[in-house]
Amino acid sequence: MAPTLAPLWFYADVIALLGVFGLLIGSFLNVVVYRVPAGLSIVWPPSACPTCGEQIKPYDNIPVISWLVLRGKCRNCATPISPRYLFVELGTGVFFALVAWRFWPFASDVTDASQLASRILTLLAFLYLAAISVVLALIDLDTHKLPNAIVLPSYLVGAVLLAASALSSHDLGRLLTAAIGAAAAFALFFLLAFAVPGGMGFGDVKLAGVLGLFLGFLGWGQLVVGIFGGFLLGGLFAIGLLIARRAGRRSGIPFGPWMLAGAWLGVAAGGPLIDSYLTLTGLAG
Repeated sequence: MAPTLAPLWFYADVIALLGVFGLLIGSFLNVVVYRVPAGLSIVWPPSACPTCGEQIKPYDNIPVISWLVLRGKCRNCATPISPRYLFVELGTGVFFALVAWRFWPFASDVTDASQLASRILTLLAFLYLAAISVVLALIDLDTHKLPNAIVLPSYLVGAVLLAASALSSHDLGRLLTAAIGAAAAFALFFLLAFAVPGGMGFGDVKLAGVLGLFLGFLGWGQLVVGIFGGFLLGGLFAIGLLIARRAGRRSGIPFGPWMLAGAWLGVAAGGPLIDSYLTLTGLAG
């Protein structure tokens, strides 16, 4: 039996709730971005001011609100707190809301309980991808590295959630395209790293496999746009820097953020973009 269509306010409330959840996750991601490159535990000790060492009180650790109330300063020593903490929290909240809007199982999209379960599992998978996208982009910008501690477990987490989603909806074809996507993206980036030594780090290669897994699960259009979109966006950014004389031909530019941006372009609009391209070129069947 098809589920009853819920009122629009219900979906709006769910998306808003996941946005608030994203604010909380964003606060945690700030910790991850700081501690993982430093080789520190992300769970212990509790967060503290790096200047005076005073442990941050729970009421000073409320996402967005605490930063605004404290005016971006430590309560104990008045050391400025970077606005990036605020922007990461806000950005993650908006990111989660957009992912919820893209993947939440609206009643018109599902026909039975198995389809509902499949859509929820897919949503969880892409919320996870959103979280690691924020972390990896920031760490790569800061350190020019993509930590194995985040990239490698993402293969397992993504595979488990996406496989459970495909099995729930009895759509095993998605598992095949996800596996092909992961292997093809990994192989492509591996060959590029081998062909142009120093032009691409092996962290990019490993991340490519993760992105290929998620994009392949959605379809071939999302995979193609998501993978090559990263090259297009990164290339345009590099050209802009060269024109503005902010970088030279041998300048090292982190590619991870552009890979992630391209992947999310594929998630958001990969299917329609490929369809439009095939129609314009007369290749559409």
